[in-house]
Amino acid sequence: MTFYVYMLKAKSKKDLTYVGFTNNLKNRIILHNTGKGAKFTRGRKWKLIYMEKYKTKKEAISREYYIKKNRVLRNKIKKKYK
Repeated sequence: MTFYVYMLKAKSKKDLTYVGFTNNLKNRIILHNTGKGAKFTRGRKWKLIYMEKYKTKKEAISREYYIKKNRVLRNKIKKKYK
C-alpha cells in the first residue's frame, strides 16, 4: 500500500497551510474541502501544493511529523510551490 504526505494551502488565506498523511490522497482532499477532514481544515477551501509517496505508514507518519515541526522546511515548500 502507498501512503502520501501532503501539504495543502488555503485558497482564501495567503500563508495558511496544513500537513497530513493518507493512503488515498484524492479522497482526503475532497474530505478537507467538504468540511469532513481534520478539524483545522473545516470551513476553508484547500489546494494541494506538495506531496511525497512512501511505502509504509510508519515512514509517512514520521515524515509528516518532521514537516509539521520544521518551520524552515515548511516555509521553503510554501515558497517553491505557490
